[in-house]
Amino acid sequence: MNEVVLARPPIDPDTEIERLARRYKAAGGMGIQVLNTLGTQADGLLDRLPAPVRAQLDAATRAALLQAMSAASQSRRLVPDQAEWLNSAVSTAMGAAGGFGGLPTALAELPVTTTLLLRVIEGVAVEHGFDPEADSVRFDCVQVFAAAGPLAHDDGSDLAFLSARVALTGAAMQAIIARVAPRLAVVMGQKLAAQAVPVLGAVAGAATNYAYTSYYTDVAHVHFGLRRLAIEADQPHERMVDRLRAEVKALT
Repeated sequence: MNEVVLARPPIDPDTEIERLARRYKAAGGMGIQVLNTLGTQADGLLDRLPAPVRAQLDAATRAALLQAMSAASQSRRLVPDQAEWLNSAVSTAMGAAGGFGGLPTALAELPVTTTLLLRVIEGVAVEHGFDPEADSVRFDCVQVFAAAGPLAHDDGSDLAFLSARVALTGAAMQAIIARVAPRLAVVMGQKLAAQAVPVLGAVAGAATNYAYTSYYTDVAHVHFGLRRLAIEADQPHERMVDRLRAEVKALT
């Protein structure tokens, strides 16, 4: 199980559920607005990628995710967690650099961006009092990637990741990576497609990285906020997920 490592003031469950629901609803909004401002449409982005890249995208994303898990943990010993605005700024700059040279540099940037996003998610876990070195928390961090990215319109599947849990073993972690990687490949494929045009891709890369960093930060806050609430309220996590789902529906 996850372990809360920091003492925190008590929170009111009803107020917190409403706050998390509003954050969840707002998660993709800014990213979509930025991308639409650029004239980038989500539909058909993957079709712009060369066929060999599309065919290798799952494998490339899985490799990037595995690399990110190791690199993110190691970097925590060297670089402290940063403020959310700084994470967004760094990610935006990385996206611009990756898109400047078109697809080749965008592919090279993919594992670096994945590592940064995972570090951001780990930082949110710490903010909510969880130990990112704990295996179960590392599992949760990977699970956050199962949420649809800001270019997706899939509220049901976004909420589904909140209740997905398995007994954590080495095989289970490989299994969750295998499940998350194809979905993350779609998200990252949209990003690569937006960056595919040299120079102009720098603008798209900056925008998509900004959108993704903002989105996964918000989703991580919902994920770990809900886990913390379940622990502090001494309620089953599944019950809290049901309450969140009902509150989100009420906001629509």
